[in-house]
Amino acid sequence: MKTKQQQRIELVCDYISQHLDEPLSLETLSEVACCSKYHFHRLFVAGVGLSVTKYAQLARLKRASFRLAFEHQLKIIDVALEAQFDSPEAFSRAFKRTFTQSPSEFRSKPNWPNWHSQFEFSLPDKKVCPMNVNIVDFKAQPVALLTHQGAANTLMNTAAQFIEWRKESGFSPVKTSNTYGIPYSDPATTEDHAFRFDFAGSITSPITENPQGVRNGEIPAGRCAVVRHNGSHDTISETVYYLYREWLVQSGEEVRDFPCFFHYLNLIHEVDECDLQTDIYLPIK
Repeated sequence: MKTKQQQRIELVCDYISQHLDEPLSLETLSEVACCSKYHFHRLFVAGVGLSVTKYAQLARLKRASFRLAFEHQLKIIDVALEAQFDSPEAFSRAFKRTFTQSPSEFRSKPNWPNWHSQFEFSLPDKKVCPMNVNIVDFKAQPVALLTHQGAANTLMNTAAQFIEWRKESGFSPVKTSNTYGIPYSDPATTEDHAFRFDFAGSITSPITENPQGVRNGEIPAGRCAVVRHNGSHDTISETVYYLYREWLVQSGEEVRDFPCFFHYLNLIHEVDECDLQTDIYLPIK
């Protein structure tokens, strides 16, 4: 059972993720935590390992980094203002201090492994509550897919290549096509060289040869258990393991010979992280 302190920190972290465009004062956040502002700061640092001010800035810089990497039409000054910085110079200094790359350098060639390392701090474990799992008949879906082979902390490089191909080719437009992710193992228990993840987009006709290495594929038809994951992709494994550890055991169903896969209902560069929605499909017999 979580302590009151853990519950309070969790409430504050959730509040921050949902209010990135608003002022986040110590007074406001201590009220969210139902805790005296004279003690709240120390409690947060003890639980997370960094100050609440730094945590909030990191959350805004995280969103800004996705804007830079995947929304090239946005001006850096607009990204800076959205991140609550008064000037692009202040934004650039904070961004480089955090990620060791300037915003323009990150936009040109993001160092994703280093980026990931900035978010390796402790957050309170969330209790996984019973989830609404449905069984559906998934129709065979032709897809264009690009395989990522290697460390999970470099997935975004492959994602960027796939988005580039989608924009250039017009075969699987981001706005009007379905977007999928197919993990072939758990990155937490798989060696970097053996980890495979396919990025996929629905298509209506076969694609042609391309320099990005995107190829034709298919997500096969069949029965699937499906559950919706709300929020960050960083915690999606909690929902996946709920399907395997809780639902599958209790349901008596058996899995098919195809990995679980994700249907991204929206994308990280389109909405705030807290508003992400992902349907997780578990193929069953």
